[in-house]
Amino acid sequence: MNKYAILSVTDKTGITDLASALISKGYRILSTGGTARHLRANGIDPVEVSDFTRFPELFGGRVKTLNPKIFAGILFRRDNDTDLEEAAVNKIEAIDVVCVNLYPFEKVVKKGEYSREELIENIDIGGPSLIRASAKNHKFVSVLTNPAQYPAFIDALNKGENNLKFREQLAFEAYSLTAHYDTIISSVLNNEFGINSRDYLAITSRKSQALRYGENPHQSAEVYGDLFDYFDCFHGKELSYNNILDLVAGVELIEELGPDSAVIIKHNNPSGAAQGPNILQAYEKALACDPVAAFGGIVVVNNKIDETFALKLNEIFLEIICAPEYSEKAIEILRRKKDRRLLIQKKPIIGTKDSIRSIPGGFLRQDSDKIKADFDNLQFVTNKKPTPQQLEDLKFAWIVCKNVKSNTIVFAKEKKLLGVGAGQVSRLDSAKIAAMKAEEFKLDLKGSVAASDAFFPFADGLLELIKAGAVAVIQPGGSVRDNEVIEAADKNNVAMVFTGIRHFKH
Repeated sequence: MNKYAILSVTDKTGITDLASALISKGYRILSTGGTARHLRANGIDPVEVSDFTRFPELFGGRVKTLNPKIFAGILFRRDNDTDLEEAAVNKIEAIDVVCVNLYPFEKVVKKGEYSREELIENIDIGGPSLIRASAKNHKFVSVLTNPAQYPAFIDALNKGENNLKFREQLAFEAYSLTAHYDTIISSVLNNEFGINSRDYLAITSRKSQALRYGENPHQSAEVYGDLFDYFDCFHGKELSYNNILDLVAGVELIEELGPDSAVIIKHNNPSGAAQGPNILQAYEKALACDPVAAFGGIVVVNNKIDETFALKLNEIFLEIICAPEYSEKAIEILRRKKDRRLLIQKKPIIGTKDSIRSIPGGFLRQDSDKIKADFDNLQFVTNKKPTPQQLEDLKFAWIVCKNVKSNTIVFAKEKKLLGVGAGQVSRLDSAKIAAMKAEEFKLDLKGSVAASDAFFPFADGLLELIKAGAVAVIQPGGSVRDNEVIEAADKNNVAMVFTGIRHFKH
């Protein structure tokens, strides 16, 4: 009985070397159109699948390998007498190696511009079918789905080590590939057809790289997906798990703040944030909020870093600096810190993802939390109304507050963060901590504004803000005691604004 290997690939990398190795071990090569032409051009003469099956390719190549003789050759059990008898009667020859990679559906999607017809024509049918059949019969069949696997397979073939354990690994990788492929198709067509079904949650991503460790050194970790389509880390050590979380937190905030803003992130929370009139001054204002916490932090800005700003950034230890652009001189200066990561943000991240968290037995999914119409329908609920400057500061404080861990209170003035109370179990405690942090760095809260990420259940939290110096407050409203809180604001001649929208961040 002949030994056959079928090679049908879109990516021709390494395929000639693989074919040569198989031929040297007595295999006959079956192939299809483009792969067959490539092999012949490199001195290898394969058997066309259509000659092997005695059935032509149909419909412009839509039907090539979908044939009982191919699938029977892959799927029959070599240790089963009944299967062997049926194979002999039906003249089925064993196909022991299947090398397939798939139509580039994912690549078509990533390029961003495509027609529906192009999408449909890049959905591979024969390839996944061959892969799944081969993986199912991995006890006897080796399935290759990636040129990166060829060297190890050739080595195992030459050493006689193409054993069951090796084939199990190949089968696992094969099923992972087809699952990834089908999930992307499902997700893209869900959007393309406008179905927006939530009946199934399909999550799939390729590993981008292994990380040194996770949140703590005893935890292993990896990064999956296309993070580096959004960021270019062009200098310094590799990003860590915590670096990535902090980076994303900083960029989400900076994109909502607007032009000429600077943010300093520490442990997923802003320790400083400010806006304009230029990013150097914005950074200096942000740094003043908590210069101690800024040590070892992450700085994100949304304008070009020049030489003067670079010199200022070099005055303290920072883990990461992220900007859309740097001057050549700024890069030269910032590279003096060899381990600090320097990143370019290549494109916006807001609106790119759902929020998904793992839970025992499954996942939680929600829409990402966006500031959409928060400022379109503000309710001015007190007798005193905020001045135009105070209103701008309230909006600034609200955006920062949205991006701080709940329960959250922030103070701000002149689009500069003055104090942060984050992640407390009591809103009153958050108010006290925010005021304490401002006092620690001698930041005057008199005439400031304050923001709360959720309503005040009692007036005590508001009174704490007023005691610290706030003259205007923004909050969602919606408490059964809203009237009590409004009365306390009126009694103290303080302006208060309701957004009608809550932004918890857990």
